Amino acid sequence: MNVLLTGGAGYIGSHVLRSLVAKGHNCVIYDSLVKGHAEAVTGGKLEVADVSDGVSLSLSFRKNSIDVVVHLAAYIDSNESMIHPREYFQNNTLNGLTLLNSMRECGVNRLIYSSTAAVYGRPTKPLIEESDCLLPVNPYGMSKMYLEYMLRMYAERYGLGAISLRYFNAGGAHPSGDIGEDHLPETHLIPLILRTALGEQEVVTIYGDDYDTPDGTCIRDFIHVCDLAEAHVRAIDAIEAGKVKVFNLGNGQGCSVKQVMGVCQKVIGRSIPFEVSPRRRGDPPQLVASFAKAERELGWRRRYSDLKTIVSHAWSWHKRHPHGYETEERIVERVKEELVVRKKGE
Repeated sequence: MNVLLTGGAGYIGSHVLRSLVAKGHNCVIYDSLVKGHAEAVTGGKLEVADVSDGVSLSLSFRKNSIDVVVHLAAYIDSNESMIHPREYFQNNTLNGLTLLNSMRECGVNRLIYSSTAAVYGRPTKPLIEESDCLLPVNPYGMSKMYLEYMLRMYAERYGLGAISLRYFNAGGAHPSGDIGEDHLPETHLIPLILRTALGEQEVVTIYGDDYDTPDGTCIRDFIHVCDLAEAHVRAIDAIEAGKVKVFNLGNGQGCSVKQVMGVCQKVIGRSIPFEVSPRRRGDPPQLVASFAKAERELGWRRRYSDLKTIVSHAWSWHKRHPHGYETEERIVERVKEELVVRKKGE
């Protein structure tokens, strides 16, 4: 099958790409490289373009005879979305509409959508199910939810077949250690802890220790990125014309920020400095998935459900790539930053 991955050069996208290629799919990676990395693309064909460009999208659909789209391109920082909501609605919602219209124009009617647990907001029960109310508390979750609503209408009116995969907290890296997580700036907990262990930053910041949780810190459900990728492969075969199916992808168990710190310290074998700062706006206290539906209907099984394994695979990647995908441009930028820091200390 010919698959186009928007955002396929990103963290999750690069792992989805590898899983799809391993299953024999022909892949086109459609990525602006504003957030993604060409070095993370280890198969398929890379086209550097933006999802906001409907003309480029339509051209790519036609020349590559695309059968199905995996839409991963998005801004993903919930805290940043509170500061810059316009950018999130533009990039995540309106660009998603551009994608849907280009698909319709070109007769591409199969889509897998990278959604998020942030659409649920602040859940009122321990395990979140797909049928629970959508009440996002930040523009990031809202921007993703609005596109989910669009999918439903396009399915009803135009026969689109779509699957929305609501990710919980992706973590880890490919067991080979050659692709992994690299964001600029980095905002995800596990890589921030590991970067601190490598001396890339001085301290880990814990945002809030006064939540109504056992140790006062936020609780999240961490899912291995390779297990997440496998769900996309299975989802392709489950798409049905005129229907939108929704699946949670998580581990079904929550870990607090302090618990994650503890596991990271055990894997690394030493303590890691941290400091506590006030809560961030838009952070729910707890998000944990029920993933029974994905197991039942997709036949999805997790291979790396243990948090220690997730952290160990991430640590292998970060040790081998302490500065991420180190291109010449990024080396120059890093050296400049180090010189600035050095001058300030003199």
